[in-house]
Amino acid sequence: MALLMRACTLLVQLVTLPLVIAEVVGLYKLYKRFFPFLMYKISANYNVKMKEQKRELFRGLARFSPPRGPLRVLEIGCGSGANFEHYPAGCKITCTDPNPHFEQYLQKSMKISEHLNYDRFMVAPAEDLRQVEDGSLDVVVCTLVLCTVQNPDKVLQEVKRILREGGAFFFMEHVVAEESSWTYFFQHVLQPFWYYCGDGCEMNRATWLNMEQAGFSELQLRHIQAPISALIKPHIMGYAVK
Repeated sequence: MALLMRACTLLVQLVTLPLVIAEVVGLYKLYKRFFPFLMYKISANYNVKMKEQKRELFRGLARFSPPRGPLRVLEIGCGSGANFEHYPAGCKITCTDPNPHFEQYLQKSMKISEHLNYDRFMVAPAEDLRQVEDGSLDVVVCTLVLCTVQNPDKVLQEVKRILREGGAFFFMEHVVAEESSWTYFFQHVLQPFWYYCGDGCEMNRATWLNMEQAGFSELQLRHIQAPISALIKPHIMGYAVK
């Protein structure tokens, strides 16, 4: 199977060669402008299918509220604000995303999420959140983001830096499937094409290993099979405490 997988992957790489060239010459930037619109539509469908899982995950946010003042939440790679409906009322939300074109769709989510208080939107990569002070947040949220970042370990170190002691990192990510499965096979074969369609998304990451090695004081993580497309059906979800 390994030999077949390598052969099929090579074929897909050849097919995606025009996309590689488009990125080199700068044409791929046009897709980055369109991508937020695409994700705005996809996120709505994902939210419907993952409603119960998200409700379960974010039910625990309120327990990390400070004794005084609102719960301070930062969402990394907020996209179009698909998670807002699950946040407790009165949260103070800071949003970051490396793609500035998400902001117009984020504004739409803000208008219908009147139970939240919005601080600001920052254009920043997840690996470099220097605009955020050390220990200034109660909760950091990251969903379907660690699949696209260049350095997941650096992102997790940034999360630990900006969280207060006892604060929590909530996550939900799609991950690589079991090695013996056909899902694993197709995740690797189609990855070269998927990378460009998903604006850098990688289906074959074992993100739970990054979480386990990040040095959090507590990690609550479980693997689930999400009720969505087979290629990204394997998920992890949970939270980690600084």
